[in-house]
Amino acid sequence: MRALLHRLLAAALILTAPVAFAQSPDPSDTALPDATLSDTEVSLDGGGGALLYGSLMRPAGWTGGVAVLMQAGSGPSDRDGNSTTLAVRSNVLKLIAQGLAADGIASLRVDKRCIAKSAAACPGEDKLRFSTYVDDMVAWARTLARQPQVRCVMLLGHSEGATIATLAAAQLVKEKVPVCGVLSLSGAGRPFGDIRLQQIRDRGAPPAIVDKVAAIEAALKEGRTVEDVPPALLALYRPAIQPYVISQGAVSPTQAAAALTVPLLVLQGDTDLQVAVEDARLLAQAQPAARLAIIPGANHVLKTAPAEPRANIATYADPTLPLAPGVMAAITGFIHQAAPGN
Repeated sequence: MRALLHRLLAAALILTAPVAFAQSPDPSDTALPDATLSDTEVSLDGGGGALLYGSLMRPAGWTGGVAVLMQAGSGPSDRDGNSTTLAVRSNVLKLIAQGLAADGIASLRVDKRCIAKSAAACPGEDKLRFSTYVDDMVAWARTLARQPQVRCVMLLGHSEGATIATLAAAQLVKEKVPVCGVLSLSGAGRPFGDIRLQQIRDRGAPPAIVDKVAAIEAALKEGRTVEDVPPALLALYRPAIQPYVISQGAVSPTQAAAALTVPLLVLQGDTDLQVAVEDARLLAQAQPAARLAIIPGANHVLKTAPAEPRANIATYADPTLPLAPGVMAAITGFIHQAAPGN
């Protein structure tokens, strides 16, 4: 029973709040550099004297064009899309950055506030809100857009990051920052709490656990915190992260997609155990101008995987596996169509 619950909670953490992971920042890192390098450390003022960190990858000889800003998924996910505490080492965002560079496209992937090298910029997980990450992505995009070789910024989000990217894009458009599109990868199309509950139910959790999760999610949806959380569910619902989960639950991924006025790619694998093809279709229906790309045989981290849970989850821990066929073609094809002349 304990092993089953561990697997269930590890899967559900994909759509839950982050856990801080300490790593000392390098004070020598500065703002975006001028020199063209393949993968350059960059930083941004995170407030309170702390910095946020990321990696700017530019193709050799890059003379300008679109730059893609990447937002990782929820939980303790770093700039490469890997977990700092869970056995997730897929390198999904780093592989995408490398694929973009091979196609002549620059990208910036970042460590979220409280995570990896951006750990020092953490106000405490009890003070984090969903809007915190939206605001941080907006700040990174503003900085990236000001670089002399960047013609426009495209926002890419994976998992929870897809909704963050969508909301950030809408804010940037209001500010008249040059945003040329959004790439929603493995993103939620339903309320996050509904997806968490379905994940736990679909993985065969005991009825008592399912009922308890449903009761907690119902309370959080109403904006009420819950004190009596069983030890087995503290990873998902410990008191310190409940305000974040409440703020996350107040966001509608479909409403965010519907409000977009820039091009949108909705990309989804059909063996994803975290979110479903249904989610992608809901997002695409909410934004009729969206391009929908369903990748056969791709899972949540966009690797080729069967639907069988054990083998599917095993790919999360293997950074050597390439992205599933069709993933990069859909991404680069969308970029070139949404921003001609890149």
